[in-house]
Amino acid sequence: MQHDFDFLQTPPDNPVARYVHMTRTVMPKLALGEKRHWPVQNDHCFQRIVLDTVCEGVWYDHITRPAYKHLSQTQALAAVHLCEQIIADQVDLTVLNQKSLAWRGKLRLPPL
Repeated sequence: MQHDFDFLQTPPDNPVARYVHMTRTVMPKLALGEKRHWPVQNDHCFQRIVLDTVCEGVWYDHITRPAYKHLSQTQALAAVHLCEQIIADQVDLTVLNQKSLAWRGKLRLPPL
């Protein structure tokens, strides 16, 4: 499948740069396309969702701000992997957004 963006605009051995590129450039661009029905479009929203998911809670309770300067190698690799899964529609961004908002007390999830 051919995409109109290039993941390798950032060095493949720099997961922080790849995470930043995907959340600041790639994902917002994809969100504007007709094929995506994502609940967010802005870079900071993608960053919130991805980092909250990686941290399994509000990211700034786990990572010093600014996050991109303080991500561990493990966190950065997990963030890149999650971005790739979201882009490939292997993970539901709407569900991740709801979890993120619930962790922040901005959305109540129904009981399982």
